[in-house]
Amino acid sequence: QVQLVESGGGLVQAGGSLRLSCAASGSIVSFIFLSWYRQAPGKQRELVARITSGGTTNYADSVKGRFTISRDNAKNTVYLQMNSLKPEDTAVYYCAAFRSQNYWGQGTQVTVSS
Repeated sequence: QVQLVESGGGLVQAGGSLRLSCAASGSIVSFIFLSWYRQAPGKQRELVARITSGGTTNYADSVKGRFTISRDNAKNTVYLQMNSLKPEDTAVYYCAAFRSQNYWGQGTQVTVSS
C-alpha cells in the first residue's frame, strides 16, 4: 500500500505562484504515471498534469505554459510548480500514482483570489 501526502496549497492572489509537493511512502520509480488532478466545487475531477516514468510530461490545455510537473526519484516526491495563477485554478489538488491501480493522496486546497 502506497501513501501519498500532498502539501503546499494555500491562498494566493491572481498572478502569484505556488509549488505543490506530493511525498510517497515508498519508491516512485516503479510508477508508470505520476499525476496531478484537481476538482473545483460542483465540477468533475480533471487531469492537470502527468509525468511518465521516462520523464514525458502532458498538461491540460488550461495550464500549459503556466504549470510544470517534475519528479525527484531520490526524494520519492512529485512536484507541481504553478505560476501565473488564475481564480479559475481554485480547486482541491490531488496527487495520483499509477502502477497496477491508481493511488490517491488526500488533496490540498488551492485558492486564488482575484
